[in-house]
Amino acid sequence: MQPFSYHRAASSADAVQAGGKFIAGGTNLIDLMKQGVERPTRLTDVSRLPLTDISEREGGLRIGALARNSHTADHPLVRLGYPLLTQALLAGASGQIRNKATAGGNLLQRTRCFYFYDTATPCNKRAPGSGCAALEGFNRIHAILGASPQCIAVHPSDMAVALAALDATVQVEGPGGSRNVPLADLHRLPGSHPEQDHTLKPGELIVAIDLPESTRGLAAHSHYLKVRDRASYAFALVSVAAGLEVSGGVIRKARVALGGVAHKPWRVPSAEGAMEGQPARRETYAAAADALLQGAQGHGHNDFKIELARRAVVRAFEEAAG
Repeated sequence: MQPFSYHRAASSADAVQAGGKFIAGGTNLIDLMKQGVERPTRLTDVSRLPLTDISEREGGLRIGALARNSHTADHPLVRLGYPLLTQALLAGASGQIRNKATAGGNLLQRTRCFYFYDTATPCNKRAPGSGCAALEGFNRIHAILGASPQCIAVHPSDMAVALAALDATVQVEGPGGSRNVPLADLHRLPGSHPEQDHTLKPGELIVAIDLPESTRGLAAHSHYLKVRDRASYAFALVSVAAGLEVSGGVIRKARVALGGVAHKPWRVPSAEGAMEGQPARRETYAAAADALLQGAQGHGHNDFKIELARRAVVRAFEEAAG
């Protein structure tokens, strides 16, 4: 680990002015620093900022960026109004990590691609221009959607998948002032610059996550399905955040996002729109799955994920409607 300077921020404005790499729970960044993947020269500690509140706002909900994952999952406003988020958080990591990890940090965690962590192998995300060892290597956990010749890594967050389905918005403060970033626009597809995980500008700090009133109606019929190699403490091969508003057996609103399949939570609004007005039954869910997975491509070891994702979408909707 290389030497770095340390600054404890007294306010959001102080943190933005100090710059450097922001750290709160450190559940991902510290590991990356120990392994030489991240080599920041300056750490700005934001863990003591007053950004932990979870409260109602304009009919929806605001979650402070420093709210711990365990607190968020168990908060009554989340459990009752947005149970999809509670399910996703409880499916991620261990209890100890959830007690430490924060909402903002969860969104900004980096891929768990083996080759990204192994500094002896080429990785365009870690070292731009070096190549992608996963393309010709063991790529069982890698992307089937939105990948590029430069990178086939996937985003590891469960929380982000649920937030994408719930139309969340991220509140950001930075050198240029405050702005709102729809969760759907926060993460990038790899393209020719896989080293850029997100669309935040240099020095910008996530301060809150807003959930709108418009998706509160999904609470009665929502389900987070995580398919993984073992029952706990494992990242998703495929995950599905599914929510429905149903009246008289007919779908009035649908939301669905996939995890474990792309560089960002994967959502296709046209697939959701096509479900509205359709009967809440298996054929409707299967058609949505086909639309979500249009253009999916495996890379050898992960070919199975295409059919796995298709079946997972149908099952998640059946559980949600159930």
